[in-house]
Formats: sequence, structure tokens, C-alpha cells
Amino acid sequence: MKRKLIIEKTKKFVKAKLEGEGSGHDWWHIVRVYNNALDITKKERSLYKGNIDIFVVELGALLHDIADHKFGYSDEDRKNIISNFLLELEVQKKIIDHVVYIANNISFKGGKNKHEMETIEGEIVQDADRLDAIGAIGIGRTFAYGGYKKRVMYDPDSGVDTNNREAKEDTISHFYEKLLLLKGKMNTKTGYEKAQNRHRVMEEFLENFHSEWNGEK
Repeated sequence: MKRKLIIEKTKKFVKAKLEGEGSGHDWWHIVRVYNNALDITKKERSLYKGNIDIFVVELGALLHDIADHKFGYSDEDRKNIISNFLLELEVQKKIIDHVVYIANNISFKGGKNKHEMETIEGEIVQDADRLDAIGAIGIGRTFAYGGYKKRVMYDPDSGVDTNNREAKEDTISHFYEKLLLLKGKMNTKTGYEKAQNRHRVMEEFLENFHSEWNGEK
């Protein structure tokens, strides 16, 4: 089967799985990650003398949130779902294994995932996913996920310390536990450059949030 057709069938498969999902991991998140991954690939290719498998990047970006661990799935569940789907499309096993590797290692997992991506394709998809977690869109997604998990917006009585990155159960704390750390975890030069403005947007938001919360503005 031609690669273009495989990508189109993969888009339909993922859209059917994630359309309307309410935690911020919906179909449009996938579209943004996919587009960001393509843009990063375009800009990074000269550094790698064109040696980036765009097909793996596309499939990795489209399938990275299938059977996500946040919703109770295991790495084995994810591997089976992705592998079975791509096998039906007659994708080569080597490519399937690479896509599964990306999906199983992309997540921040509350800061507990110490694995570093070992392929440029994985690094690109991970950067694209992290970019969608920060900036204005990241702020929106964070509150969508907080609502999905029934978390309070902010609880100053929880003992939250903006310099303490231990997990708290309010949404604002998530910025300090994860989102403000992502700029420094970008893999590619392009990803890091893209992260700069998005990081500043979050810093400005938090400054305004705390000022408003304290009645200073």
C-alpha cells in the first residue's frame, strides 16, 4: 500500500478513536502535533543531511496518543493496538517497531520517564508533543485536563510552593511540576527555538494569575 494512502487511513483511524475526547488529548491535539512535527522535520533535515524518515515521523505523530497510559493502558496494550492496525496496512515490521518505540517512550509520565529518545524521528515527535503542552494552547489544555480529572484550579492551602516540584492536586501546580520544565527538555534546535515564546506566555500567565488571585490587579 502506498505511503500516502497509509497516512490517510491512519488519520481516519485516530480521528475515530479520539474525536470529541475532553481531556485535551483529542483529535485536534493530534493534528497540531502532526503539523509541528512536519515543520520541525523540514527545518532539521539540513542538519541530518536529509536522513530523517518522514514516514516514521508522520505515523509516530498520528499514533502517539493511542491507548495512552493516562487512561489506564499499558505499553503492551499500546504496542498491540498500533501493531495490529499497521500490520493490516502492510507496513514493514521495522517501521512498526519504530512507531511503537516512539509511542511507548514519548510521555513525560509525571517526570518519572527517564528514557531519552534514541532516534531523531522520536526526538522530533516528542518535541512536537511537548510544544502542544506549553504556550497559550498548553494553558488551555492544562485546564481542560484538570477539569477532566476533577482537580481544583488552585488551592493555596495545599502548601504549594512554586519552587517545590512535588506533585500537588491542583491545576496551577501542574505548571511547576511539568510545563515550565519542558523548554529545557527539547531535543532539537528547532523545538527549543519554538519553545521560547510559548514558555514566556506561560510565565506571564502565571504572574498575572497570582497577582489577580491576591487582589493586586
